[in-house]
Amino acid sequence: MVTLDSTQYAAAPAVAPAPITPPAAAPASAATTTIDLAGQDVRVVNAAVQTAEGGTRWSIQHPAGKHNIAVGITSAIDVTIDGHVGYYAAGMHQQGSVTINGNAGVGLAENIMSGTVHVTGDASQSAAATGHGGLVVIDGNAGARCGISMKGVDIVVGGSIGHMSAFMAQAGRLVVCGDAGEALGDSIYETRIYVQGTVESLGADCIEKPMRDEHLAELAELLLAAGRDDDPAAFKRYGSARKLYHFNVDNAY
Repeated sequence: MVTLDSTQYAAAPAVAPAPITPPAAAPASAATTTIDLAGQDVRVVNAAVQTAEGGTRWSIQHPAGKHNIAVGITSAIDVTIDGHVGYYAAGMHQQGSVTINGNAGVGLAENIMSGTVHVTGDASQSAAATGHGGLVVIDGNAGARCGISMKGVDIVVGGSIGHMSAFMAQAGRLVVCGDAGEALGDSIYETRIYVQGTVESLGADCIEKPMRDEHLAELAELLLAAGRDDDPAAFKRYGSARKLYHFNVDNAY
């Protein structure tokens, strides 16, 4: 168990976004640094993981629903958080992997650039909002607005998602192994959505599209990366009708 002193860690240097590639796992022989968050400032813990050397392992204990845990990671490290986390956990993630053994609050992995964020429980609304790359896996359910304005991130949800998910989603893939709420994919651009269950309603310009061989292969790869064995053939695909791409004089005032 480690108690951290805020004077030990300088601010993390600015790092350009990493390319969208699977993170390299820390060596099995790598020692694990354990941090007990009970009674410690989250900013001190974040400074530690933000300046950690690549290939190291970190274990965060007793998160107790605190906000902004493990944000801004820029090196290929493995972080495990044992317990529930609050708002914006693993935000601005760039490399490595973060595993949360519990539930996550609003804004999980917001603006993720690359790497992997995995939640074994449920996630609240706006999971992976504005994500540019990487993979976000939620074993349970996700709340409203999952993947809004996604710009390249891949999201795999083992359960169901709430209303207005993938709103204005621009790029990337959203996989839902359960059901989807109202207005799925409203004002969508080029994100591909795969849903195994039922969709309560589709948003503006979002339509069902055929599942061709290329989509079945793509979905199989995503499910495998998320550690799931669902049958890709059981899913339906949704995407943009591209009717909102051009000006229509009938909509003018």
